[in-house]
Amino acid sequence: MNPAIETRNLSFAYKDREVLHDVSLSVEQGEMIGILGPNGSGKTTLLKILSAVLNGQGEVRLNDRDIEAYSRRDLSKLFAVVAQESSMNFPYTVAEVVLMGRASYHSPFALEGKKDLEVARATMELTDCLSFANRYLHELSGGEKQRVIIARALAQEPEILLLDEPSAFLDLKHQVQVFELLCRLNRERGMTIVAALHDLNLAALFFPRLVMLREGKIYRDGSPSEVLTEKTIDEVYGIRVRVEQDPVAGKPQLFICSAL
Repeated sequence: MNPAIETRNLSFAYKDREVLHDVSLSVEQGEMIGILGPNGSGKTTLLKILSAVLNGQGEVRLNDRDIEAYSRRDLSKLFAVVAQESSMNFPYTVAEVVLMGRASYHSPFALEGKKDLEVARATMELTDCLSFANRYLHELSGGEKQRVIIARALAQEPEILLLDEPSAFLDLKHQVQVFELLCRLNRERGMTIVAALHDLNLAALFFPRLVMLREGKIYRDGSPSEVLTEKTIDEVYGIRVRVEQDPVAGKPQLFICSAL
């Protein structure tokens, strides 16, 4: 089986500032991977290249085809993106926003069909936002908006889901719900999931494979126990932590060593 995503010697620079350098990464179909690293390490840039928003130097392949061989419509059916920030300038309702995820399945200006409405309703139920489907997006809290954006992405029925800080703006309950949803989509639908994450403990609990970036390069790639070590956190983030195994989940959990 060919990898769902593969990059070879991928580099990218904003003018004269290199952000990614020689990144070679293979993501198998049905894998669930968390991309870690401090601010400026290249996480968001990597996702933007994988979603064809930016063009890097090197090679990017999706299902063993060069990303440039896909049309925009085909790409929108293959993967969906949940960006770190999403803004809309018009007063759309939640239901209207979620239905935007169905745009690639019908011609421009065509009305949504029965299938579109069924998929939109199902994704709003999955993300716990059906109860406010008729409210306007600008009326919602940050956490509610984030759940709507995730619902819109799922309405695309993608094979691959790319997420940049999917738990941003969410309280602890909805953070856990979102990550449990991602695990269920991965397990039950075989969806390939790649997410940039800041919370290392949540990453360890929910993602079987972690990739740590440091200054635009892959520094560690492996299981949570292999990547989240005291030495690696000190070298990449510049802070001292204590790493202990969670007795229930068997995953590493980090505790900051206070200097006070």
